[in-house]
Amino acid sequence: MTRHAVTVRTDLSTRRAPLKWVIVVDQDLPAGRAVNAAACTAAAVGRALPDLLGGDGRDGRDGSGHVHPGLPWAGCSVLAADTATLHALREKAAAKEDVLVVDMPEPAQTSRIYDEYLDLLAGTKHEDLTYHAVALVGPRNRIGKLVGKLFLLR
Repeated sequence: MTRHAVTVRTDLSTRRAPLKWVIVVDQDLPAGRAVNAAACTAAAVGRALPDLLGGDGRDGRDGSGHVHPGLPWAGCSVLAADTATLHALREKAAAKEDVLVVDMPEPAQTSRIYDEYLDLLAGTKHEDLTYHAVALVGPRNRIGKLVGKLFLLR
C-alpha cells in the first residue's frame, strides 16, 4: 500500500471508515512485551502511512487551546492470536497487493542493538521466524476477511 492510496475520511465512524487497521499480538506474550510489540508496529505504520494520523495533518485543540497530536482517524483494533496463526496471517496478508503489513519478529524483542537485530533477522529463514505482532492496514472488507475470527487482546 502506498501513501497515496489512503483515502482520508474523518467524517465517518471508525466502523465505517474505508480503511481498517488492526494489530494482532501473540496472545501468549506477557503484557509488557505485548504492549511493546503493538506500540512498535504502530510506530512503523505511522511512518508508512502518515495520513492515518490526524487526517489531513490536523491536530486536535481542546477548549483551553492546548494542542493534542493527531490520532488515527481510522481507529486501530488490537487482536490476539497464537504464533502459528500470526505466521499464517502475515503470509496471507503479504500476498495482498493493497494491504500494508508491518511485523515484529521475535529477534526484535530479544536484541537491544538494532544492528544486531538486523543481523539476527538476516540469518533466520522466513519460515523459521516467530512473530510477536503483525499490523495490517487496508480496505475494510479485505482486512475483515483476514482477521474475522480473531478476538480482542485481553
